[in-house]
Amino acid sequence: MMRGRLIFPFLAEVYRLNTSSTAATDPDGPGPLTSGYDDDFKESVLVDPDGDGVGTRVRLEHSPVRIPCQVEPEVFDQLRMYASGNAARSNIELVFHFKDLEQMGLVDVGSGEALIRSGDRLSGIYDKHEALVQSIRTPPGLYVREARPIGFGLNRALPRRNLLLVSFADRPQGTRGTV
Repeated sequence: MMRGRLIFPFLAEVYRLNTSSTAATDPDGPGPLTSGYDDDFKESVLVDPDGDGVGTRVRLEHSPVRIPCQVEPEVFDQLRMYASGNAARSNIELVFHFKDLEQMGLVDVGSGEALIRSGDRLSGIYDKHEALVQSIRTPPGLYVREARPIGFGLNRALPRRNLLLVSFADRPQGTRGTV
């Protein structure tokens, strides 16, 4: 069955957000929070345990997986100057093949939805021999902003989707202003 293939594949090391374990975490002990995951915003919460005004994200992750991909860099460490300093911007798109995701158990059998989702973190890119090509500093880190199936078809007898386009972007780093 023809489904196509990746061109010049690399391996992306992805840490998937473990939402159930994060939700089961009480991030502030006797404080008002009872869960480390905000169901309204669909992301882990920020807590400030030392009261310095800088929040720490409550985040529990699954073990990393290395997934074959094509790398489509858009912007990497673009200079953005603010009064408080540089806040570099990065955005990388990776193309995954559904055949690889299925073989690795990263597709929900019931819904067909890819298990690479918003909030998952890219930690590095490796070559096909698993040698590090590019590590991703965290913070700021690169997180899934969008995971979109693309590339439907290629087989007239049994058309199927074959590619998943995943956009990873940094998260703006906040600073506490002083009066």
